[in-house]
Amino acid sequence: MSNVPKVSAYEIASRNFERAADLIDLTPEWRTLVRTPFREMKVEVPLYRDDGSFTTFSGYRIQHNGARGPFKGGIRFSSLVDEQEVKALAETMTYKTALVDIPFGGGKGGVNVNPPDLTDRELEHVTRRYISRIHLILGPNRDVPAPDMGTNAQTMAWIVDQYGRQHGYNPAVVTGKPLELGGSPGREQATGRGVMLITLAAAKDHLGKAPADLRIAVQGFGNVGMNAALLLAERGATVVAISDHTGGYHRAEGIDLEGAVAHVRREGGDRTLRGYDGADAVSADDFMGVDCDVLVPAAIEAAIHSDNVDSVQARLVVEGANLPVTPRADAALNDRGVIVVPDILANAGGVIVSYFEWSQNFQQYRWSEADVNDRLERILLKAYRDVAEKQEALGSTMREAAFALAIGRVVTAEKLRGAL
Repeated sequence: MSNVPKVSAYEIASRNFERAADLIDLTPEWRTLVRTPFREMKVEVPLYRDDGSFTTFSGYRIQHNGARGPFKGGIRFSSLVDEQEVKALAETMTYKTALVDIPFGGGKGGVNVNPPDLTDRELEHVTRRYISRIHLILGPNRDVPAPDMGTNAQTMAWIVDQYGRQHGYNPAVVTGKPLELGGSPGREQATGRGVMLITLAAAKDHLGKAPADLRIAVQGFGNVGMNAALLLAERGATVVAISDHTGGYHRAEGIDLEGAVAHVRREGGDRTLRGYDGADAVSADDFMGVDCDVLVPAAIEAAIHSDNVDSVQARLVVEGANLPVTPRADAALNDRGVIVVPDILANAGGVIVSYFEWSQNFQQYRWSEADVNDRLERILLKAYRDVAEKQEALGSTMREAAFALAIGRVVTAEKLRGAL
């Protein structure tokens, strides 16, 4: 591999914004106003470990823009978390909620901690102490977090309880909760379901292929990638490759997904694909180059970059993760005629169903899973059509059209509020 400098999440977010802002002739004043976060909070999260040692972790909550509604965005626990990453992801959430036209702004939070290194007690303590430091800027009509990398429904349950200790019980303070605490049916699969819906729509329009004719590679076998793979297979597609941070696996005839899921969910072990024997092993360096029609990067930022973009064989890339393609790689794919569906459209299913969960909490009424999935499909496919129309009008890439549309909606909201 060449020694190409790592591209940060913030660099990717900045380039995505500037390309679209240029297309719509956004003035310097509006560029500054839209990109500057409303509020940034950094806190220290102390922890006495079970072995008696003491440590602290840095935590962040960045509220990027609330012109269109309460700040909305996940909380991630990862050793990769830093201020710049959280800022980039918060800004991306602003455009994601605007693109799918739900009444939220954008925010993001995180703690610089590696969850596998902590016991359950330690993880709960970190969660509660983090929330105790940021609770004053949270609230159902102010800022509504959700799960992200390294967090899950149990984490949200701890947040509901900790927030309730200081403000009174209100399930609408977070989304992605367990069903028993006001969660929504369909929320766990929502992001993966959205990836599936967008993949099939884009494959039909741009590749002229039906689901049964698609060969798909999914990089990242966590919540998003796993559910996207399962749902795509359910619709008739063949998933030929899967991977996680421990390694990749390829089988031209199709991966036994049920077997892969069972392997990941086995008792004991590290709950990864490590040691999976149902397909041929593929190195991380080679995974993006597997033979497929559709590549779904559903893991981390900057997964497709200058070092591996030339190996990509897929004709369609669907961004299941946030910011998974660097600007140079994006340009290279576009030059080769590869269609890239941007993250703010492709993985918006999660925030859409988070909106449904938030709405159900206010109504104190639970919708059926079929109703949730039907509403999700309608909203997401409308956004897909909106982007297609904008793309045709601008003569741009799909990413540029999506960001131009989203930024325009944020600017309109700011103007109506009298921001300048």
